[in-house]
Amino acid sequence: MLQEKPLLTVLGGGKTKRVPFWFMRQAGRYLPEYRALRKNAGSFLDLVYTPDFAVDVTLQPIRRFAMDAAILFSDILVIPHALGQKVAFEEGRGPVLEALDPAAPLKGLNAADIHETLSPVYETLKGVSAELPEGVALIGFAGAPWTVATYMVEGGSSADHAKTKSWAYGDPEGFQTLIDILVDASVEYLLAQIDAGAEVIQLFDTWAGSLPEPAQRRWCIEPVKEITSRLRQAHPEIPIIAFPRGAGPLYVDYAVETGVNCMGIDTSLPARWAAENIQPIAGVQGNLDPRLLVVGGEAMKSEARAILEALKGGVHIFNLGHGITPETPPEHVEELSDLLRSWTSDE
Repeated sequence: MLQEKPLLTVLGGGKTKRVPFWFMRQAGRYLPEYRALRKNAGSFLDLVYTPDFAVDVTLQPIRRFAMDAAILFSDILVIPHALGQKVAFEEGRGPVLEALDPAAPLKGLNAADIHETLSPVYETLKGVSAELPEGVALIGFAGAPWTVATYMVEGGSSADHAKTKSWAYGDPEGFQTLIDILVDASVEYLLAQIDAGAEVIQLFDTWAGSLPEPAQRRWCIEPVKEITSRLRQAHPEIPIIAFPRGAGPLYVDYAVETGVNCMGIDTSLPARWAAENIQPIAGVQGNLDPRLLVVGGEAMKSEARAILEALKGGVHIFNLGHGITPETPPEHVEELSDLLRSWTSDE
């Protein structure tokens, strides 16, 4: 009999002996084995698109820390890359894209052949699925359309997303066309991930909080609702986690209107607020400050226990409020993982 996968049990509404956990960006530069492999891979996209490398990177934190889930090693910007936009990752700068032309912003985007570009990602999922330890779930993911669109329009990271907002506010129907392209591509991509072995899907809406309420409803909530609905039509058994970072009180509306199984919450939300307002609707994933993982020690452990205590009354997956940072000592990740495996509620 196969061992229970605690993450899947909890997302299905079942009970487990302890709170399952994994960490956003758990495979990355803080690990020496990742840095060693990265040197041999060439560019970052070479690393993502070489299944042997990407399988190894995905499994590195599982081997070290025995999390309850492995998340596919990839990037949210493989979608614009597969659509035909030039994408590169520069050391010290991050993602650099050939920004969409304001005069003809959709020119050159082609959704017909995305699977040809993304086929190595599917091979990575198959490889990870074959090597996962018993009891460990496999998470696939994509960026939510609004967040991906900001990179496509700005040409990379942006402090204020001014160009993207100007297009969305000034020509909402034209911007809707881009969002629709990203919804369609994301659904195709995620369905293929599920076919390749993904057991959970996470949607990263990293820049949801940059929009005011009416725009956040249209450009964040509605597209994720559409993606969720279409995934459920094909795979009603696959749980979906949404992470609308910075959404504030709209976290509740996001959960209600999209119908996702679980909400990843950022560091700004009090865990007790999430217990009162989100857990009656959906599960909660989060939300330790990644900086506490850098600091370690009692400061980290005390806050982790407080989060566990606050969210123990409902569905909870322990995670961070954002991703692990490169300067994080691996021994602090081990220390936190040990705490999470040993923690039990007094109830």
